[in-house]
Amino acid sequence: MSDGVDRLELCGLEVVCVIGDRPEERDREQRLLLDVSLALDLAAAGASDALADTADYAALAESVRAALRRGRFRMIEAAAECVARLCLEDARVGGVRVRVEKAGAVSGLRAAAVVIERGRAGGAR
Repeated sequence: MSDGVDRLELCGLEVVCVIGDRPEERDREQRLLLDVSLALDLAAAGASDALADTADYAALAESVRAALRRGRFRMIEAAAECVARLCLEDARVGGVRVRVEKAGAVSGLRAAAVVIERGRAGGAR
């Protein structure tokens, strides 16, 4: 993603939540691994060295965890969309890339994953 835009990234965010479509997945929690990349201007934070001038990645990580735990999604696609919408609530964020990985989804497959990109207008970037 070399589009000339600054990025703040959350790498390897672990979330334990109910995720899956099969009946045996609906009554237990599973681990998701997320990478989230926010497109936003980081110049002000770089100059001021102040948290108020950027997205608070610690608070965002907790918000993502809470949203996914509440959501009890069936599909990792829906989980990714939820995270993208949450990130775009911050008006400073012009776009977001979300990768959601679910290990052990299929026997013999290390993981299944989706990657989505969304912009301020809500469409694919």
